[in-house]
Amino acid sequence: MRRGRRASRIPRRADDVPRRAVLFVLAAVIAGVLLAVGLSSAGTKQGRRAPGLPRERIAGAPTTLAALTRGRSAIVLFWASWCEPCQREAAAVERFARGPGAGRIVTVDWSDSLPGARAFVRRYGWTMPVLRDPEGAVGYAYGLTGLPTTFVVDSSGHIADELRGPQTETSLMQALQSG
Repeated sequence: MRRGRRASRIPRRADDVPRRAVLFVLAAVIAGVLLAVGLSSAGTKQGRRAPGLPRERIAGAPTTLAALTRGRSAIVLFWASWCEPCQREAAAVERFARGPGAGRIVTVDWSDSLPGARAFVRRYGWTMPVLRDPEGAVGYAYGLTGLPTTFVVDSSGHIADELRGPQTETSLMQALQSG
């Protein structure tokens, strides 16, 4: 048996590169660019009109986004009973709603069970308007990517800021003043 040299699989000239590989690399680059552009524009929430609020109410007075933002900025806070960071911020949210945020905050229970949401509201003694987004449609319209997420909506109904993660009374007040 004669041993010979194996043919190298590495192309020796540019025109030896298989067309399939070139097309694959080109498609990957185009997909990457489209994904990057899509993600960067999806994350741009500031300045765009805030979507309307869900109609289903769990607790508190009935409200609309127009009523909340009439002549002032307001807070729209998305949460869920199963969200541990939401539980951590719950007491601070209620203190804010009873103090400087009175009449300027609405909370939205997102993709949660109704019994879980009601138990959460009772547990933390929430008195502000609590709306329900059981299918997550309103949260998706806001571009929600995690919980808790707080949106500051300015007096003209546009998103002025987005705060991710648990908030304090101070951070909520600062956000409201900057909006």
